[in-house]
Amino acid sequence: MAATKFLALLLQGLILFSAKVHEKLDEATWKRMEEHDKEMNQEMTRLMEEMDRRSRPQWNLVPMVLQQMAQEQSNMTQRAVLFAAIAGVLVLLFWLCLWLRKRHCEEDSVHRMYEISDISTDEENEEEKDVGDRIFARHIQWPLQKMISRSQVVKELMDDLVQVLRLRLSNTFLPELQPAIGVGSSFEGWSPYEVNDVIYHLLVPLKPPTGHKFCLEPLGIKWKMPARDSRIRVDLECSCGGENALCLLHHTKKQLRRIKKAPSVLDILCTHSYLDVEKVAEWFKDLVKKAWVALPQARRYKMKVLPYSQSSCLLQLKSAFGSTLILEILFGVQQGDSDIFLSSPPEPTNAPSTFWTTNYLVAEGKFFSHMAKQVPYGSFHLKCLHLWTSVLEGTDISPYIIKTVVMHLLNTTPVSGWCRQDCIMRLADIMRYLHCCLVQKKLNFFFLGNAEMPEEIILPPELQTHEPHNLLEHLVQDPAAHAKALGQFEEIQEKLMDRIYKGVLHIRRASTVMQ
Repeated sequence: MAATKFLALLLQGLILFSAKVHEKLDEATWKRMEEHDKEMNQEMTRLMEEMDRRSRPQWNLVPMVLQQMAQEQSNMTQRAVLFAAIAGVLVLLFWLCLWLRKRHCEEDSVHRMYEISDISTDEENEEEKDVGDRIFARHIQWPLQKMISRSQVVKELMDDLVQVLRLRLSNTFLPELQPAIGVGSSFEGWSPYEVNDVIYHLLVPLKPPTGHKFCLEPLGIKWKMPARDSRIRVDLECSCGGENALCLLHHTKKQLRRIKKAPSVLDILCTHSYLDVEKVAEWFKDLVKKAWVALPQARRYKMKVLPYSQSSCLLQLKSAFGSTLILEILFGVQQGDSDIFLSSPPEPTNAPSTFWTTNYLVAEGKFFSHMAKQVPYGSFHLKCLHLWTSVLEGTDISPYIIKTVVMHLLNTTPVSGWCRQDCIMRLADIMRYLHCCLVQKKLNFFFLGNAEMPEEIILPPELQTHEPHNLLEHLVQDPAAHAKALGQFEEIQEKLMDRIYKGVLHIRRASTVMQ
């Protein structure tokens, strides 16, 4: 009977333990666990009845010696059954712990994020916690001020450079250069890198010269629009009666002699009437080398054109004080009046040089500018983005994935929640959203089929109605990559929580010493 009581208590303890580990199991899980408990109880009742039956004295059937042997055998059987039952319960307990730990790893991590701001004392009131969160948000280390200062320097330099080039290209049949647009994280106000490692990306829009027009030819199957790549065909058009009297379609003999002497976009920048991105890049590099000496910045910076890219222009600027700026200049053709451009690819590809890639960087920059006017203080969401992307090193989760998560949250979370006192909660929201996306292997691209798009962002009609594109499609096709991504997520969240925990602890210790 002592063994029976022990076993019953052990089973009861198991049930209580599982209830304490997680009280929010779904109804279906509880129902399965209750059915399993009933089956175990029935089996244990049968075993105990069998043990009691075998241990009853049989005085009328066997002599004393046989009775003792039967008793010993019964005791051995009872101990064996008890040992097997205990082993089974322990195995079940171990399995349950592992299952619950894996099932609720993300939820526990989010709870830890919410509880980080309460690490000093249990009695700390709400006002003090808000102060602690604001202090932490204010002390997040990020290269904002220095990066903004350098971005302004880069933008002014590019404005001066484009102005000089426009004067030199006037009265030619070469593309008209439009003012450069700062794009990417360095101009959006955040960066996953140290300020000295930041590359400043700029997009220089191209417009067709007089007497020409750009015709976009999307590549791919029509029902899979919008295509990622397109070609830009250069056609002639009538310009009679325009500001420039020259018309390439209806020119006189005198005009024809002048045209033959002038360089033409079709002659030097096209391949089979299609604008060639590599030829455009080489042409622009040559222009910069010749025009640099005319810039006032030439006295402060030593300029060098880097040879690492065939489809963009990489400039290295070194000041007399030893600081270095790296500029990457991309070229683009605007799609109608929208914020979407066809541009030179930001990374090397094996595609033909007449292929131009759909570029959403300008639209992304406009979105962040729009949100900066809406959220409190204008920049806290950028601190969250910087902190998250700074712990991605060594993983396959790209900063663009985190950027997309933050854009979705900015577009769906009340803007009042993006303030200093909600610092930890917003970081936890990013963690929860990312984890759900990785588990479901789905993260929608922000600019396709998004019904919540701000009116300030101008998109082509086909993008507004297109089905969302899954940025995590590769995880659906590759189970090994999916398992790896989930493992890397756990590493990232541990890095992030460790950084936050140490940061809050350090700040509060410092404030205690000052007091």
